[in-house]
Amino acid sequence: MVKRGGRSTGITYRPDLTPGVFNESELVCADNTGAKVIKMVMLTGFKGRARRIPGAAVGDVIIAAVKRGNPEMRKQIVRAVIIRQRKPYRRVDGTRIQFEDNAAVIITPEGDLKGTEVRGPVAKEAVDRLPKLASLASVVV
Repeated sequence: MVKRGGRSTGITYRPDLTPGVFNESELVCADNTGAKVIKMVMLTGFKGRARRIPGAAVGDVIIAAVKRGNPEMRKQIVRAVIIRQRKPYRRVDGTRIQFEDNAAVIITPEGDLKGTEVRGPVAKEAVDRLPKLASLASVVV
């Protein structure tokens, strides 16, 4: 990872990942917490610039609102990790990868997974950022 600027604090700039999920984007919730569809509200750790839209990529932690799901889960504000994105992104070895949908899994404020299973494939970049995903994922791509 390459730092932008001379400071040691702030978010890290990742030139190898193209952001594919932006504010107000709807994502499939790929775990068994009871939520079906979540909407991205904010990207955590984003410092920003005037008129720049916060964009999240695979492995980023976002804050989202539950739009569809169980009645006790709906309208809650949760933290989630993006595990798939439709926008193609380039890996370090030169290959490009994209998925069929945008998906995320809900996590606790401490960073643990809230669900006990993850449906569908999970990107390797998300597993690198959150190693607990590897044990619950059926397929790591």
